[in-house]
Amino acid sequence: MSIFVPNGKAQRDRMLEVIGAERFEDLLSPIPQSVRLKGELDLPLPVSELELKKEFKDLAGKNTSADLICFRGAGSYDHYIPTAIDSILTRSEFFTAYTPYQAEVSQGTLQAIFEYQTLIARLTGCDAANASMYDGSSAVAEAALMAIRCTGKKRILVAGSLNPRTMDVMHTYLDNSDFQINEVPFDKDGLLDLGSAEKLAEGGAAALVLQYPNFFGSIEDVSSAAELIHRHKGLLVVFADPVSLGILEAPGKLGADVVAGEGQPLGIAMSFGGPYVGFMATSNEYIRKMPGRIVGRTEDRAGNTGYVLTLQTREQHIKRAKATSNICSNQALMALANTVYLTLTGESGFAEVARQCWHKSHYLHKKLLEIPGVTGVFDSPFCREFVVNLPVSAQNAACALVDKGYLAGLPLPGLGVGAMLLCATEKRTKAEIDGFAEALAGYIKEAV
Repeated sequence: MSIFVPNGKAQRDRMLEVIGAERFEDLLSPIPQSVRLKGELDLPLPVSELELKKEFKDLAGKNTSADLICFRGAGSYDHYIPTAIDSILTRSEFFTAYTPYQAEVSQGTLQAIFEYQTLIARLTGCDAANASMYDGSSAVAEAALMAIRCTGKKRILVAGSLNPRTMDVMHTYLDNSDFQINEVPFDKDGLLDLGSAEKLAEGGAAALVLQYPNFFGSIEDVSSAAELIHRHKGLLVVFADPVSLGILEAPGKLGADVVAGEGQPLGIAMSFGGPYVGFMATSNEYIRKMPGRIVGRTEDRAGNTGYVLTLQTREQHIKRAKATSNICSNQALMALANTVYLTLTGESGFAEVARQCWHKSHYLHKKLLEIPGVTGVFDSPFCREFVVNLPVSAQNAACALVDKGYLAGLPLPGLGVGAMLLCATEKRTKAEIDGFAEALAGYIKEAV
């Protein structure tokens, strides 16, 4: 058997004979010698399936984060995932399905996506949602491009309280063009500095991008931000946490023109960062400028309900040079996870998840502030996440607590050596929170 393909010499010779080549290298003739690999690939020798599984199991065993009690968020959250989600996702009709171009053979997939759009639209308070995006950060960047198309302006204002990784993705999207990003500082409470935003908006801006709640967990004033940017003929783009929307007012109801976000908290495992799924919703006014695709519900000539792709804005098969985006696929399987999660929890159950996150994060905040030397950083109301200042290095504390069985919060050196962003979801118990606070207190006592 070949090292790379499961075909013997006789099979390979027969294939070469059929296609009229004497040897495999003849097939590479269009490729210049200068860009061809010289020598062997730097790969280990082949092994059996049994050996390979053991090797991967040993490698996986070196990851301790899966066994730690998690108090870290910052964009990826340890929420409970109902078993039914994986059971439904792995059904062959969903797991192996591709983009549903042919409506007549894709009704199940199209209906599932339609239900997803409906749930996201209700959650965000918008008129319509698209059929999902790659992830939350790219969804926000696409929303910024959408605002540029809608307004004809090339400047984007971005709150400094936006997740830094999301800010990086926005720069990746916009920096190599003639678009401009202006960062708006946050005030002493960790919230958008409205005065600075007003000054930066002078002369016009395509959009103001705001996170809700923001990276620090603080709850931004969406209504005031909307009024500000609308005065300057721009759009408000809100990067929303979906779980918090179980108890907070929907951004679309507060004046947001485009709402994007990350769907990972809705039934998707943390998985070391992916695959995740982004969502995007907007008002009817801007629906034709929204990237991606939308599934619509209609009736056939016999009066039967049918689902189809509609308002398709992709470049490959509909819009070509006039496409609103070069998004080449969607995250339908991950979007299905969101759909199943929201359906299983229901309106009251989803609100209960949000309430538990609220109360448990505030209980954690209270317990940490009881530790000598630990202080709060911001006084603004928060939801699920918050920042505290430790009297020791936050990085060193986080490393030390791993040995105690805890994944502590994320160190934020930009706010100080001791600054740490912490999170508590509905999974955390009182005993776990108390144990974490006790372990942190013990470490601080030894380190000071």
